[in-house]
Parts: sequence; structure tokens; C-alpha cells
Amino acid sequence: MDNLEQERVKRKAGWERELLEKLATASITEQRRARRWGIFFKLLTFAYLVTVLILWLPDTWSDAAIKSAKEHTAVIEIKGVIADDSEASADNVVTALRSAYKDEKTKGVILRINSPGGSAVQAGYINDEIRRLKEKHPEIPVYAVVTDMAASGGYYIAVAADQIYVDKASIVGSIGVLMSTFGFERSMEKLGVERRLLTAGEHKGILDPFSPMKSEEKQHIQNMLDQVHQQFIQAVRDGRGDRLQENDDIFSGLFWSGEESIKLGLADGLGSSSYVARELIGAETLVDYTRSEDLLERFAKRIGAGAAAFMSSQTGLGLTPHIR
Repeated sequence: MDNLEQERVKRKAGWERELLEKLATASITEQRRARRWGIFFKLLTFAYLVTVLILWLPDTWSDAAIKSAKEHTAVIEIKGVIADDSEASADNVVTALRSAYKDEKTKGVILRINSPGGSAVQAGYINDEIRRLKEKHPEIPVYAVVTDMAASGGYYIAVAADQIYVDKASIVGSIGVLMSTFGFERSMEKLGVERRLLTAGEHKGILDPFSPMKSEEKQHIQNMLDQVHQQFIQAVRDGRGDRLQENDDIFSGLFWSGEESIKLGLADGLGSSSYVARELIGAETLVDYTRSEDLLERFAKRIGAGAAAFMSSQTGLGLTPHIR
């Protein structure tokens, strides 16, 4: 074989080797890319499963605790401001109450309250439902246990229970109703700003913070608040009965320590949830029936609340009596 032929063979062998190296490199690159995508999709699937577990495990654990218990005391937390978009909404509390009463192993119910109050409507709904369930299931006692406070709307709920137990330093009472706003008409005069409010309806601009309040409108609002206050007072009287030591201050909106509230008949004694379950109900095992919203429910409710707030700002329908 002459030199030219040898050179041609070497070139051919080099070209084949180069092609094989390129094919091998491309194959390795493709395998690495496939491996990366595989890892990505595995991580995505793992994240999805973790999210599902976060959404569902609390209820699963609660159900498991209920099934594992024999006779037990059902506990329902009423914490924070009582409102239709809060954890302490009537929908959440009533749903939890019905679940507790539905379980045949529930020997008693504890409403563990730590609330400064909130919506008179939401508190009233819960009070009504407690009374209805008590009448339907007279064999299952209901106790309210106050931790830091049961003020105003929180106390409105508590009085539906058979008995109320508090800590000596708890805050109890505040039996009153309020509706608040501001008046900026004088500030606008000083700034030289003219208010141009157009309404259809003589009193549609009632409580507009940039307009002076008319005496007849103020009286109308006061009458409405007095009516809601009387509803609250009646609920307290119905719930506490002869235990209540009525005086001029009881329904004035004042509040007292847990120790003083017992003397006034606003509460029955000192005691924690464990004490009530063990000593009064006779079922020391506590099972939490508190309903907590999952992430999807919170997201949907936030969207709805945002839309409602926008409509309220446009129509002027954003004021609600609060008992706090």
C-alpha cells in the first residue's frame, strides 16, 4: 500500500471515529436531558403529593382521633374576631357543633372561647344553633370555657352553654353594641374641598364621613343599635336565668375579670377544659372538632371577600352592627 492509500485510509478511519464520538456525545447529552426532565417531573409529582397531604391530613388526623376514642369530650375552638370570613364564623362553628353531636361517642361538648366579639349576626346564629342542639340532645351537656376573653360577641355565644367556666384573670362581659365611623366635614372645609355626593333616596348617604350627620339619622341608628342590644340582653337573660345578679352596669358594655364575673353570675366557676372534661363531663379524652378551612377554601373566600368589599365601597352597604 503506497503512502497515498495509507493517508486515505487514515482519513476515513478518523472521520468514522469522529462521527462515532459525536453520536456518543449526542446520546449522552440526550440521556442527561431526559434524566433532568425525569427528576423535574418527579419533584413536581412530589410537590403535588405534599400539597394534597397538607390539605387533607388535618381532617384525616382528626377523623382518626375520633374513631380511636371511646367516650370523649368534644372541643370546639372559637378564637379571634367572629365574622363570616374568619375561622370563628357561624358556618365553621355550626358545622363543628353538628359533627360533634352526630358522633355517638360524644359525651359532652366544650366551647373553648377566646374572642373579643364581632358580628352580632354571626354570634346570634351560633347561639341559636347551640340552643337548638341542646334541645334535640338533652343528654349531651354543653360547657363554655373562657381562656383569655369572652367579650361581647364571644360572651353572646357563651351564654348559650349550660355553664360557663373561666380563669380568674379572664375578661368577661362587654354586653353592648357599637357601630363606628368618622366625620371629616370640618377638615374638608379647612382644606377648601367640596363634597359632591349624589344619591337616590333621602337618607342613602347616611354615615357618609364627609357629610354632617343629620339628627334624625343619628336617632335612627341609635334605635337600631338599641334594638340589637335588647336582643343581646335577652339572650344573656335566657342563658343565665336566676344566676345573673343584674345591676345598672351589667348591660352597660363594661367587662370584668373572671373572678368578678362569677360573683356577678356571668360565669359559674373557675376551670380549664381538662377540668371540665374530667370532673364535670366524665370523659377526660378531648377530641378537637374545630373546623379549619383548607387552602382552596381560603383562596376562594378571599376572592369572594375582595369582590364583596369592592361592591360595598361602590354601593355604601359596608356597615354592620358589631358587638365588641
